[in-house]
Amino acid sequence: MPHVNIKYFPLPLSDEQESALVAAVSGAVRDAFGCDEGVISIALEPVAEEEWNGLVYVPEIVERRHLLRKTPNY
Repeated sequence: MPHVNIKYFPLPLSDEQESALVAAVSGAVRDAFGCDEGVISIALEPVAEEEWNGLVYVPEIVERRHLLRKTPNY
C-alpha cells in the first residue's frame, strides 16, 4: 500500500528519466499518505496508442470517472 500504475503511450525513457519519475511519484505518495517509501509500489505500463481507448480510456477514465481527481482536457 499504496500502488501507482502509470499507463502511457510507448516511448523510450532513459534510465535517468525513469528513475526521476519514480522518485518524484514515490516522494509525492509518501508525503500525501505519510507512509514509508518501502511500502510504495510503482508500475510503468506502456499501452499502444491504438489500444488506448479499449484498455485505458473507456474502462479507467470514462467508466471510473467518479474516482478521477484530474481529468484529461479532451
